[in-house]
Amino acid sequence: MSLTFCNVHFTQQPQRVVYVSGSLMKNLKLSGKKSVHLRLGQDRIPATVKPIHKPGNHLYLASGVRKRIKIPSSGTIYLRNHQDGEVHIGPLIGVLSDGPTNSLQNPFGSRTGFIKQLLKHGSKLSYIFAFTPKDINWEQETINGYFLTESGRFQRKSVPLPDVVYNRLPSRRAETTTPINLLRERFIRKKIPFFNWSFFNKSDIYRLLEKDTGVSRYVPESIMNPTPEQIRDLLDRHSLIYYKPNSGSLGNGIYRLSHIPRSGYFARYRNGSKNALLRFGSFTSMMRTLKTRHGRSLRGYVAQQGIRLIEIDGCPIDFRFHMHKNGKNNWVVVGIGAKKAGKGSVTTHLKNGGSLLTPEQALGRAFGERAEDVLRNAKNVAITLAEAIEYHQQHLIGEIGFDIGIDKDEKVWMFEANAKPGRSIFQHPSLKAEGKASVEHILEHCLYLSKFRRREG
Repeated sequence: MSLTFCNVHFTQQPQRVVYVSGSLMKNLKLSGKKSVHLRLGQDRIPATVKPIHKPGNHLYLASGVRKRIKIPSSGTIYLRNHQDGEVHIGPLIGVLSDGPTNSLQNPFGSRTGFIKQLLKHGSKLSYIFAFTPKDINWEQETINGYFLTESGRFQRKSVPLPDVVYNRLPSRRAETTTPINLLRERFIRKKIPFFNWSFFNKSDIYRLLEKDTGVSRYVPESIMNPTPEQIRDLLDRHSLIYYKPNSGSLGNGIYRLSHIPRSGYFARYRNGSKNALLRFGSFTSMMRTLKTRHGRSLRGYVAQQGIRLIEIDGCPIDFRFHMHKNGKNNWVVVGIGAKKAGKGSVTTHLKNGGSLLTPEQALGRAFGERAEDVLRNAKNVAITLAEAIEYHQQHLIGEIGFDIGIDKDEKVWMFEANAKPGRSIFQHPSLKAEGKASVEHILEHCLYLSKFRRREG
């Protein structure tokens, strides 16, 4: 197999003919051949080969070829030739998401901006489109996808099933439905790499990491669906715990429970748009209140050892590590945002009054000259954690967001792992380059999974 970058052109001839320049004939090992199988995504057709005299790598597709195999556009693209004489054009990358409407202006709701960014960068080295579950025609094995024009507008085009799918379905609830489960299984049956299979479940991640001796020391003690007795024991031993929903997000439903001898028990939480603090004279009265507020939903809660994090101005700091697989299939840290909790807040979420700093700003204030060493160690831990999660998962993962804490003794703790991390840290002016690098890593990993890897220099 060899990989070649070439210029694809369209001609109006109705025949199934491809015209190939001399140097491209040589690169693709087509010299002397009269025909070729041309492939885009999961579709392939036979075509007649005719050499032409033109310098450089050029491929001219007659309309009989272009319309049958649904080549979306002309321009520069990769060609990959197989040992059986098949020439694969692409890669054809599909970004799976969903949205509230069929509007061409804003088809993916709040994710439209990010998807546009992906398509803009990806179109320089692939055929890339976005689509929703309802855009797939399984009988014809085609997708009516959203492509981005040069002017930055969406344009619908029908293409074959892609070479690789990047999953950014936004709803945890929708992902557990039968239609979405069937959709994923269909892609896998067709041997189409589908990465970021689904949202992580907190309890599953804690369970698998606690059993892994290589990384268990980075995970705070966690108990799934704890009894009141287990919560009391955890509080007695740690004096501070977090009590949070197993499948929650954005800090919703989280309690910070603490016990101060001779002062009582305290529950800090988010109430609407405000931070709230309740004091109880006894553990029993605190648990009674939580049960009244949440009822049966407490069965889906996790109790977790609280960590005394580093602080700035009396406010705890934690870190979002945005991890990606790169073009060589290795985990790398692409972006880090330091999140400072708002006054009285349970979490550091920006929507709950938190603020964003660079890791250098936060660690410099907390550790001074030690900051660089602390950051280097935290990066190594994050890579080790990502490798451990991938090892225990049966499906492809290409991206993880870690919520990581560092205590005053420089110890690193992993609080949460997110399979589809938000991108709010990249809004910080100092993290714009990391936001662009994140997009580039997604695309590089798509090239890797689709076997359209760049040659090593």
